[in-house]
Amino acid sequence: MRIVQINGGAKGSTGKIMMGIADVARAQGHEVMCASPITTTNRDAGEDCGYYRIGTFNSRRVNVALARITGFNGCFAWFETYKLLKKIDEFKPDIIHFHNLHDSYINLPMLFSYIKKHNVPTVWTLHDCWSFTGQCPYFTIVRCDKWKTGCHNCPQYKEYPASFYDNTKRMWKLKKKWFTGIGNMTIVTPSKWLAELAKESYLKEYPIEVINNGIDLDVFKPTPSNFRERYGIPAETHIVLGVSFAWGYRKGLDCFVEMAEKLGEQYQIVLVGTDDEIDKNLPQNIISIHRTQNQKELAEIYSAADVFAMPTREENYPTVNMEAIACGTPVVTFDTGGSPEMLNEKVGRVVPVDDVNKMMSEIRKICENMRLSSEAFRSKAKEYIMEDRFLEYIDLYKSMHSENDGRG
Repeated sequence: MRIVQINGGAKGSTGKIMMGIADVARAQGHEVMCASPITTTNRDAGEDCGYYRIGTFNSRRVNVALARITGFNGCFAWFETYKLLKKIDEFKPDIIHFHNLHDSYINLPMLFSYIKKHNVPTVWTLHDCWSFTGQCPYFTIVRCDKWKTGCHNCPQYKEYPASFYDNTKRMWKLKKKWFTGIGNMTIVTPSKWLAELAKESYLKEYPIEVINNGIDLDVFKPTPSNFRERYGIPAETHIVLGVSFAWGYRKGLDCFVEMAEKLGEQYQIVLVGTDDEIDKNLPQNIISIHRTQNQKELAEIYSAADVFAMPTREENYPTVNMEAIACGTPVVTFDTGGSPEMLNEKVGRVVPVDDVNKMMSEIRKICENMRLSSEAFRSKAKEYIMEDRFLEYIDLYKSMHSENDGRG
């Protein structure tokens, strides 16, 4: 098969998924072309491995600016999309796989007109809710369900992907027009939670399947280190860990600040993924570790922790939960998005959203009373094997390609 994948980046969580699927597909003898907008992090991806950069730095800045000024996200980038579609035409794909299409790097009506015209079997993995809303990737915090019938009067139109004014009513109608009526498309979501939402949206006309995200268990596994010694944390002190690469209210930063005040001296909160600005808002008794791309170092930190806290208020299928469990660390999470789907009672606990007291209670129970079984964590971690998840995508491609040949 000849496979094209398109995503908003070649790095980060969704970029790793795109590139990982490509590696597994190539290992099976398939040809793969991956495309994403040019960024400073994409410079080490080359055309020799089937990677195509969409646009230039300047064109990206112009298209993002136009989208913010007008509220028409995904309606520009004409020249960049024309060149991409010409490249796709030359490649002659049997399957096209979309990941994140938001933030103005591609012209959506041109892209979807192309797949409707050429009837190429298409997979679209939803990594958030953007595909069926007028603008926002998530709406849990604002408790909005306008996306079901038509967005308008958006309470968060100034949030990512930001706009200067509310154009969600028109964009919802346009996206519905563009994204429906495709002859052969399958929607994939990483969580059951997101699948159920998609079934309530205008995307319900398509088959919707769940393929969980995965992680590299060769990296994320119980990993000894001198983490406690380096940071002067006594052996009798329980480490409560939080990891995020976009700290703020959505990720529950305020909850960690509250827990740092209330848990007591027997507990040490460690936050990973912070920066100088975040540090200004943290009390002195929180250990702040700035963002790291070193996954082995991250595995060492997970392994040193006694419990991983996940007070996120909006989430799809958080990778950090999997990473913690694979390193043998129990998880306490808010009951939101797909986060609860990743746990069982042997490896973690689920508490109501915003109930910080309940989260602290479960943290204490785990640290002081829970008998941890390394076998339970190993067994659960096997469900997260990255390569197995990628193979599920290859099987889906084969099924859709075979079905399309049968029609032809």
